[in-house]
Amino acid sequence: MTILRVLISRLGQAALVMLAVSAVSFAMFRFVGDPVATLSRENATLEEKAELRKSLGLERPILVQYGDFLGRIVRGDLGISFRNQRPVGELIAERLPATLELVMVATLLSLVLGIPLGVLCALKPDGIAARLVQAVSLIGISTPTFVTGIVLILVFAVNFGLLPSFGRGETVKLGFWTTGLLTWSGLKALILPGITLALYQLTLIMRLVRSELIDVLSSDYIRFARARGLSPRRIHFKLALRNALMPVITVTGLQIGSLIAFAIVTETVFQWPGLGLLFIQAVSFSDVPVMAAYLLFVGLLFVIINTVVDLLYAVVDPRLRVRAG
Repeated sequence: MTILRVLISRLGQAALVMLAVSAVSFAMFRFVGDPVATLSRENATLEEKAELRKSLGLERPILVQYGDFLGRIVRGDLGISFRNQRPVGELIAERLPATLELVMVATLLSLVLGIPLGVLCALKPDGIAARLVQAVSLIGISTPTFVTGIVLILVFAVNFGLLPSFGRGETVKLGFWTTGLLTWSGLKALILPGITLALYQLTLIMRLVRSELIDVLSSDYIRFARARGLSPRRIHFKLALRNALMPVITVTGLQIGSLIAFAIVTETVFQWPGLGLLFIQAVSFSDVPVMAAYLLFVGLLFVIINTVVDLLYAVVDPRLRVRAG
């Protein structure tokens, strides 16, 4: 019942957040360009523009328009793209697999490499390997993403010709999903953008694991475990690391949302056909329906991830269940 109360509380907060995000998205239609000027032909008369404005419902009160906007969102109607003249929902469904696969690869890379490197730096902080890893991580976290992407393209695509510099490679359609994970060219195309997108998160996870593990190793119960004669392996990996990874759950969850929201730079550099590139193209052409739908999607994504992370915390950490009760 405690977890159910946490879920109900988080769903109420999520509804308020999404209501605020929808208001911001609706405001884009009012203040980012004029839909009538975008949709009407160049030599349209005033009467034609007035008729178009009436057909779009722009002459009605703002609150009525906002109510209709919310109703369309609930029904899954995100509007028609000004640039592509296609439903925005179809465009997002086409581009979503590419972005999710890129984010999945970046997240796996950051976890598989970040956690062991963080443990290495915490257990042997004065070693040569740990100092080298920390120096490289400092460079990685301070280098802009587009610079990292361009350097990787220059080295591995231009100079050595080992990997493709743009595109998604050959893809396979599995129902509504298109994937490049089942083809060799698709896997090769994922390597450079995956590394570029993972580098910042990898560095963040590595430094977080290092600091949390050092803090846990200095706690009283670790001293008691050493006094009992437990093996260093059990102390480090069964007792200390498990508690040190608690904050990583939150950071990783939030970073997945951030990777999807801010993969714009990586997708632009590598011309990756995902949501980020779609958003950049929408900004260039003032395609407000696509911009508003992207904002709604990212907001919903963050709300879902935050809710899942809070529930995981309530399941993993008994102290939170006691407080909630």
